[in-house]
Amino acid sequence: MSSIAATSGAVPQPGASTKASTRDWIAVLAGMIGAFMAILNIQITNASLLDIEGGIGTGVDNGAWISTSYLIGEIVVIPLTAYFSNVFSFRRYILVNSILFPLFSMACAFAHDLGTMILLRGLQGFAGGVLIPMAFTMVLTKLPKSQQPLGLAVFALSVTFAPAIGPTIGGYLTENYGWQTIFFINTIPSLIMAAALAATLDKQPMQLHLLKEGDWAGIITMAIGLSALQTVLEEGNKDDWFSSPFIVKLGIVAFVFLAAFIWIELTVKKPLVKLRLLTQRNFGIGVLVNVLVGVALFGTVYILPQYLGQVQRYNAEQIGNVLAWTGLPQLLLIPLVPVLMKRFDARYIGFLGISIFAISCFMNITLSANNAGDQFWIPNIVRAIGQALVLTPITAITTAGIAPADAAAASGLTNMLRNLGGAVGTASLGTILTKREQFHSNIIGQSITLTRDEVRDRLTQLSGYFTQHGVTDPAVASQKAIVALGQIVKRQALIMGFSDTFAVIGVVLALAALALLFTKKPQTGGGTGAH
Repeated sequence: MSSIAATSGAVPQPGASTKASTRDWIAVLAGMIGAFMAILNIQITNASLLDIEGGIGTGVDNGAWISTSYLIGEIVVIPLTAYFSNVFSFRRYILVNSILFPLFSMACAFAHDLGTMILLRGLQGFAGGVLIPMAFTMVLTKLPKSQQPLGLAVFALSVTFAPAIGPTIGGYLTENYGWQTIFFINTIPSLIMAAALAATLDKQPMQLHLLKEGDWAGIITMAIGLSALQTVLEEGNKDDWFSSPFIVKLGIVAFVFLAAFIWIELTVKKPLVKLRLLTQRNFGIGVLVNVLVGVALFGTVYILPQYLGQVQRYNAEQIGNVLAWTGLPQLLLIPLVPVLMKRFDARYIGFLGISIFAISCFMNITLSANNAGDQFWIPNIVRAIGQALVLTPITAITTAGIAPADAAAASGLTNMLRNLGGAVGTASLGTILTKREQFHSNIIGQSITLTRDEVRDRLTQLSGYFTQHGVTDPAVASQKAIVALGQIVKRQALIMGFSDTFAVIGVVLALAALALLFTKKPQTGGGTGAH
């Protein structure tokens, strides 16, 4: 079901030639446009959620579904891609989805209620999710082994640069042209991608008979299980997790269906997802590292905008401008990584990159009310350097030893689990933020008592401030002072909660860096076929 030889056209075996043809490179780069746009659209709404929520008339609690529904569609379809590209042919499948993706995107701009927006974003994610593993697969099948690090670097640019720049683009368009414009950004790149792919990919016949051989039990259990899991992750923090009967029921559904999915995949002759690939040392550890890095990649892009919006009251464009300094340096650095990989062990490059990424998170663990956009400039530059060094060597290590016939299966599994790691990470970090804010609020609150001179002095100062600004009744001024002091405590507790959250991301990355050292050294050049 995941044989790529019959679906990729005239695919050169890795290592069969020293250089890929211009035609192959055009196909690969066109695929990268799709991967970039698909990943970009996960985060592009993050800085603009308040505007979109207002535009479609929904509340803050439900607005997160605008991003989540897209991610559910993407996570569900990624592992299906290898199978459907066999059934409908690689060329036809990627072309159809490269056209559906911008169409569903533009349709989102005309949504007037939450239900319609969730449906359209889910369909957009279902089309966009196809483009990510197919771009990855083309690197492993159309490029010879000597050029795969360069192809993987371009793919890494899509995976790490797109989430960083997404809120920047979304924020700028929202503030200057309205939130609807962010859904038209995919149109022209998608047309270019479709035209290039149509010109460079060979035609093959469809193999509709494979529909009868499909692992439909695996497809159904996976789709239901992953959708339920993602819903639990999204709604859990808001509903206080398993104190909610709804979350309990969904959690049971997710557990039962995902357990059934794993059992099916390990027992059927032609599994939808080749879970047995995880028993290969480099692939198994590499996927684990990818998941942990996914937690950090998605987590930082989620947490920093939350901090800037909630604590510093930044608008969408201001948030985007701060995040831009995580993305832009990667444009310069990632193309240099293949050169480094020719001279140094990929494991040590990846270890260094993840360590630098972790350091950038630890730089944010002493946040105060004075930490705004300018104070994040250096940590964001450090993070950009680390991220630039992460994905290309990790991918080369992960795919070392993967046979060409397993390239599509490996691609789907790697990308699905990285995105799932991001979803789990985002939900977990949201919960950690809430719990740590409550913890710090309780600790600080225990110190705020009227028996302390400094507390009485502060209340006197605040009462005087309100009296000077038009409050004539001393009792009202005193009440306002107490409320203002409570708000100060709440803000400080929130800031300390964000500091703790950055520390958690740093620890996750430290674990990823250590895990990477347990892989075997990949053959020089990395990529498929290395033993």
